[in-house]
Amino acid sequence: MTTVSAVSETPDRPAGTGRPPGSGARASAEERHRLTAVQGLAALSLDAMASVAYGPEAIVLVLAAAGGYGLGFTLPVTLGIAALLAVLVASYRQVIAAFPDGGGSYAAAKARLGRRAGLVAAASLVLDYVLNVAVAVTAGVAALTSAFPGLYGDRVWICLAVLGVVTAVNLRGIVDSARVFIAPTAVFVGAILTMIVVGLFREGPVSTAAAEGHASVLADNATTVGALLLLKAFASGCSALTGVEAIANAVPSFRAPRVRRAQHAEVALGALLGVMLIGLSVLISRFGLQPVEGVTVLAQLADASLGHNWAFYVVQFATMILLALSANTSFGGLPVLMSLLARDNYLPHVFALKADRQVHRHGVLALAVVSAGLLVFSGGDTNTLVPLFAIGVFVGFTLCQTGMVLHWRAAGRPAKALLNGFGAVLTGVSAIVVTATKFTEGAWLIVLALPAIVLCFEAVHRAYRRIGEGLDLGRVPETPHRDHSLVIVPVSNLSRLTGEALNAAVSLGDEVRAVTVTHPGDEDRRATEALRRDWELWNPGVDLVELSSLTRAVGRPVSAYVQKIYTYHPATRVTVLIPEVEPAHVWQRLLQNQRGAVLAHAVRRDTDAVICRLRFRLTTSRSHFQRRP
Repeated sequence: MTTVSAVSETPDRPAGTGRPPGSGARASAEERHRLTAVQGLAALSLDAMASVAYGPEAIVLVLAAAGGYGLGFTLPVTLGIAALLAVLVASYRQVIAAFPDGGGSYAAAKARLGRRAGLVAAASLVLDYVLNVAVAVTAGVAALTSAFPGLYGDRVWICLAVLGVVTAVNLRGIVDSARVFIAPTAVFVGAILTMIVVGLFREGPVSTAAAEGHASVLADNATTVGALLLLKAFASGCSALTGVEAIANAVPSFRAPRVRRAQHAEVALGALLGVMLIGLSVLISRFGLQPVEGVTVLAQLADASLGHNWAFYVVQFATMILLALSANTSFGGLPVLMSLLARDNYLPHVFALKADRQVHRHGVLALAVVSAGLLVFSGGDTNTLVPLFAIGVFVGFTLCQTGMVLHWRAAGRPAKALLNGFGAVLTGVSAIVVTATKFTEGAWLIVLALPAIVLCFEAVHRAYRRIGEGLDLGRVPETPHRDHSLVIVPVSNLSRLTGEALNAAVSLGDEVRAVTVTHPGDEDRRATEALRRDWELWNPGVDLVELSSLTRAVGRPVSAYVQKIYTYHPATRVTVLIPEVEPAHVWQRLLQNQRGAVLAHAVRRDTDAVICRLRFRLTTSRSHFQRRP
């Protein structure tokens, strides 16, 4: 009769308890590395809140093509975007409740629209998060160069430096990043709201010093505003809505009760973003602002409302810092999404690994590397990236809302289904408008990238399926049985390392053979004869097999010998035990010849033998080995 036993490192559970000792302390420690509602707002909403720095500007730049008359439509277009924002916030509150395990658009689309729709939503979110990092950093540096034009030529290096700082903070965990970003968020929101309130009491601009000497981009003698221009302005301004979905994607990052905290953060985000967007648009109309080259619209508003003084520079610095840090939204949301995709076998499983501070470090590093490439590609120019920005997120919005319609219909909740249906229509139309109006400005890249990413997901999934089939995952394996085991130990000389390796080998296998590779040269022949003589004098009870090689190769003769053993004794289990020294100091590893790595690579490539790289750590004492556990 076969018995199964388990060994536990913890003492027996006390009678009457529902969990093992220490589990409460572990759960409490994990909760400390999760977000409160305020921390969630700082960690996951910076993208959306900071978009007030470039959302209104994107609207103004489009309407400027119709001259001063066109700028009069800034507020109506912004009100349309604010209405869409309200629908999205209400919809994503429902997504948070329906899918508390996170995933947002991916989870909703996958559950109700099928696997392929879920992958499209996931691909759209991946694009949005990656582009958000690049746009946020470049926009933040643009705010800095607006205040200090002399830094404009170094903007790419500044962008990369900011990206490095944000990455380093996020590698310590999402809670640590949230704590770091609470103060800058509060300063930015306070500065923008103060600027709006003060500006509402101004009869006209206090100062226009920021725009002096800069060429206007306002079209001359243009008085016609058509539906196409308004749609294009709406599409450009919708870049301010990216990031609304981030909280729904990262619900597991919140402390319990997770759903309620995430919903509170979502509502707070919508309220703050709506007030700031509408307030800035009112100031643009009130001051008759005209966009100019080299100075952001927000900088002109700060100048007009507060004057060209210390308050102006406070707004610029707060904007620069928050825009740069708003990339943190992607670092908080994308690694969680990647972990879900990895769990479903659509990304490498390494992205599902979580460090001790509840951070998916591999996802953070992958996002940083791709974003750095985009920053270099764009030359640190925000306008190069903004046309690509909103398309992916609106595709995800539409699929998410459509999935939620089916979710609430199945649950018998028609009122909620109606809200999500209205959101699906609005976001679907927005996705079409954004794609059509931005297609020639670079949106065609997103149209190609979306299916390409989905195909990559599918390729990874097929690979994992083939691996699973080869391993018979889910099936009960045959009863274990014992085969004859042979351990091969490559040696080149006699030393204490050789003795330790043979000690380990005779403990592992039924039979042990030491092998050495010989070469025809005179010097090599003398070394071989010396090794043979010393081996016979030592007489360890293990045969020494000499493998002749005409070349200086080391790995191929050993792998050929293993293949020969399998040919004549196919039932033998072969283990190649490669002894290696690990020096006491890291820099001393550069002095090693890497024979072990070469041998391991050759045997792994050409045979099915088990490879055991047995390492012995040298202590500070010259004559003492410490076996590494």
